[in-house]
Amino acid sequence: MLLGLGLIVISRLASLVLPGATKFLIDDVIVNKDVQLLWWLLGAVVVAIMVQSLTSFWLTKLLSVEAQLLISQLRAQVQRKVLSLPIRFFNNTKSGALVSRIMSDVEGVRNLVGTGLVQLVGGTFTAIISLVLLIRISPLMTFYTLVPVGIFAFVAMKAFARIRPIFRTRGVINAEVTGRLTETLNGVRVIKGFNAEEQENRNFEVGVERLFQNVKESLTATAFITSSSTFLLGLASAGIMGIGGWQIIHDQLTLGEFLAFTLYLGFMIAPIVQMSNIGSQLTEAFAGLDRTEELMNMDPEDITEERPLKLGMIKGDVVFDDVHFAYDEGKEVLHGISFEAKAGSVIALVGTSGSGKSTIAGLAATFLNPTSGRVTVDGHDLSKVGLSSYRQHLGVVLQDDFLFEGTIRENILFPRPNATEEQLQKAVRAAYVNEFTDRLELGLETVIGERGVKLSGGQRQRVAIARAMLADPRILILDEATSNLDTESEALIQKSLNELVKDRTTFVIAHRLSTIRQATEILVIEHGLIAERGTHDSLIAKQGRYFDLYTYQARI
Repeated sequence: MLLGLGLIVISRLASLVLPGATKFLIDDVIVNKDVQLLWWLLGAVVVAIMVQSLTSFWLTKLLSVEAQLLISQLRAQVQRKVLSLPIRFFNNTKSGALVSRIMSDVEGVRNLVGTGLVQLVGGTFTAIISLVLLIRISPLMTFYTLVPVGIFAFVAMKAFARIRPIFRTRGVINAEVTGRLTETLNGVRVIKGFNAEEQENRNFEVGVERLFQNVKESLTATAFITSSSTFLLGLASAGIMGIGGWQIIHDQLTLGEFLAFTLYLGFMIAPIVQMSNIGSQLTEAFAGLDRTEELMNMDPEDITEERPLKLGMIKGDVVFDDVHFAYDEGKEVLHGISFEAKAGSVIALVGTSGSGKSTIAGLAATFLNPTSGRVTVDGHDLSKVGLSSYRQHLGVVLQDDFLFEGTIRENILFPRPNATEEQLQKAVRAAYVNEFTDRLELGLETVIGERGVKLSGGQRQRVAIARAMLADPRILILDEATSNLDTESEALIQKSLNELVKDRTTFVIAHRLSTIRQATEILVIEHGLIAERGTHDSLIAKQGRYFDLYTYQARI
């Protein structure tokens, strides 16, 4: 940056040689017919042009490359920051909007460091030097010029103050439109299934229209600045013609000085005229960076000062001690949940939808933090434990588990990219992934498409289970892990799950109660409370809420 600023100064000083040489050409060389001075002038001008060309090339190369480097680094920082934010942030923010903030908002750095910086700093430097030279030639004409220039500067400042909020709003609208478009593309099967293409087209058109109205508003303000500059600076030129002509007639100014004055005036006014373009670029850049700064100032979920404990190896004893939790203030979801999951035990969470089962699992996974009470692992309060040191021992298999675009192999290797082929194959066999990959032409190298769309629900679930097996976690969370499987696949997976949960603390959420008969303890969750607890046999014998749920499913 400092080198770039130095090159800007050299480039603009070199550009001032030509108008200065014009005065000597008319007043000295032509009048006195001084050929030697002519050669000196030509030499100075050629050298100045060469210096200007070289500095211009290096400026573009240096600052443009530097701007792109900063954009890439800033994008990486924003991405890192976004992934450090808590789950609740993602619950309230569209993924498409985040993509826009990571990719688009930081683009302003290019204008800030590249063209904007060159034009602003170089133009300001040139204008100041030109102003000094103009005052030396004719203070009267210079003073007359500064009046409309000052008025224009005032108008431009007011206009840019109005434009900046417009650009900030544009970033928000652009993120919303991008977010909706991303959702539309991800949900294209639902859209086509319900014949809702026209509805989605209208929604998108409304967003695009809002974006257009915002752009129109900023263009109107920019056009006003441009027209103001044309009018005011046109008045300045007309006045200079009159004053300059009068001074030349009365021998107060030479023709060479008048010509040099007009050229220097161009150097002083050009950056001011460019301000409508530069100002828009810089205003848009700052608006985008304001939004980026908002994101960067958010608190991450893993703050070292608040979570000083680092876990090494763990046994996996998890205890919920009078845990209360609310997603929204005043609307408590869990009301004093207490239980102990000893290392190697399987805790099954059952109950109706919305009873709080997934919330308990989210607390065990540290995706959520208790409103009051404690969740501990091996006696350590999870709210004080560094999340990365805990989650290295955690594995999850969700009901609608997410697979990344790529091959089956890449998805299974996701938690342990450096796993050996033997470890990979063991996980593949244990989750019965090979039962369907053996029939595929490319086997584990089969590309599964975005979110695994080329696989059936059962196949996706088996890949997710293999991924969890390869991770070899101490604490495992299974959220409806067999929900997408047909009866035959479920039988296969049930065998592999029996292997997976051995010697691991496991939390199982299941609506199909036949899958949890072997659980160490079953917790029946109703309205955020533990209504019943015990083994399958003891709860059946009790003939309470669990008995009702189980016999109802058996009848179905």
